[in-house]
Amino acid sequence: MLALALMMGNLWAQADAEPAETNKPAAPATGASSKTEPSTDDKLAQEEATKSNDDEDEAIEEVARWGETDDGGNVIGDSGDQAWMMTSSALVLFMTLPGLALFYGGLVRRKNVLSVLVQCFAIACLMTILWVIFGYSLAFSGDGKFFGDFGKAWLKGVDFTVASGSMTESVWVLFQMTFAIITPALIVGAFAERMKFTAILVFMALWFTFSYTPICHMVWSGGLISTFGAGGALDYAGGTVVHINAGVAALVACIMVGPRKGHGSENMTPHNVPLVVIGAAILWVGWFGFNAGSAGAADNRAGMAALVTQIATATAAFTWMVMEWIKTGKPTAVGLATGAVAGLVAITPASGFVGPIGALIIGVAAGAVCYWASTSLKKAMGYDDSLDVFGVHCVGGIVGALLTGWLVSESMGGLGLNAAAGLDEAAVAKDGANTVGLQMKAQFFGIALTVVWSALVSVVALKIADALCGGLRVPEDTETDGLDVKDHGEEGYSL
Repeated sequence: MLALALMMGNLWAQADAEPAETNKPAAPATGASSKTEPSTDDKLAQEEATKSNDDEDEAIEEVARWGETDDGGNVIGDSGDQAWMMTSSALVLFMTLPGLALFYGGLVRRKNVLSVLVQCFAIACLMTILWVIFGYSLAFSGDGKFFGDFGKAWLKGVDFTVASGSMTESVWVLFQMTFAIITPALIVGAFAERMKFTAILVFMALWFTFSYTPICHMVWSGGLISTFGAGGALDYAGGTVVHINAGVAALVACIMVGPRKGHGSENMTPHNVPLVVIGAAILWVGWFGFNAGSAGAADNRAGMAALVTQIATATAAFTWMVMEWIKTGKPTAVGLATGAVAGLVAITPASGFVGPIGALIIGVAAGAVCYWASTSLKKAMGYDDSLDVFGVHCVGGIVGALLTGWLVSESMGGLGLNAAAGLDEAAVAKDGANTVGLQMKAQFFGIALTVVWSALVSVVALKIADALCGGLRVPEDTETDGLDVKDHGEEGYSL
């Protein structure tokens, strides 16, 4: 070691004493010309090297332009927006896995907890595949009034470039994919504990194809609902596309499948309330990606969408708790969690359009109306919507969609009727200003078309699933013993 140290010290001293020669050009050989004519092979190699360097320079220049503005004033890309949209995508997926799965899993009986988790997980996988093959294309390509086209099938043309605005199209595909995942997963709660797994998968594939993608196209991609009236029905993050759409399908499904065995006579209370609360809390946090992410950028509207999401959710949960407390004498954890989900649903269509006062109003309305729908209305109608999908999502979505038409006005602290409808001064001067009356008409139209469309598709899809799977319901002994063991060969708890 001592010898090695002495040797290294000697080399170091020599390096300090002698200037480096590595960067000096080599002297030409004595008697030889300093310029020699390169061979043909050398010329070709030099040209190839030059071309490679030019390609690298162009690639570096393209990367350097990210976030800058082109000659036309359009933003090439923004790393902050890209990062926020990737984060929002993860948050929305987190809403389904594990948020919704845990929320639903805690609400069912112990013998069926795994079945709900598996259904949510499998739907996430199936919807991802269908979204890639044709779902994204049918929803976001083409200019049809009801459907898109197959121009983006198999994600044709989705590459590493910036599609528009400030993000790559791949991120937009991912973000919208998470919406396509959670929407059919919501329906599971209506027929929990009694529907065949095969029938669920067939129904979900058909409903996604013929209800989710066209409603998505009609609302968010220039279809019929988005062009009705002055500026179309307003739906910032999915009041109609996600919640009314899924809620109607849930009502149809629970009626066609029929009530659970022992419904109305046996105890069917949630088996694990802590799971319910944890699931609802995850949904609450994830919903910031759902609503604020729908801005498509980390901008001023995203910030307001996040704020009003928090306000409406807390207000709805508190309202539900107070109503339950008055009616039953006790404020329950399940009620508080369900009220929060109702508030999240109702603020969804309004989140990018209303201000804090509007969020308070929506929260109170959602908590009160959804509580009534999930208790009194369900009891009066007699249907077995196991986990109150219709009462929370469809009814909450309708409440939010309708109130959006009023609370978007500047007098209520909203974005403004003309701005929300995309009307500039020239359009207002030509066709007149948007009004609350005109906007409410558009909101009613969007709601009505979604309800009718989803109901019809659900009936047909369930009929097809019934025929292909030899019935929609599991056998009676499977329902008695539980779907966990009978359908999946596992138990949720080994204690």
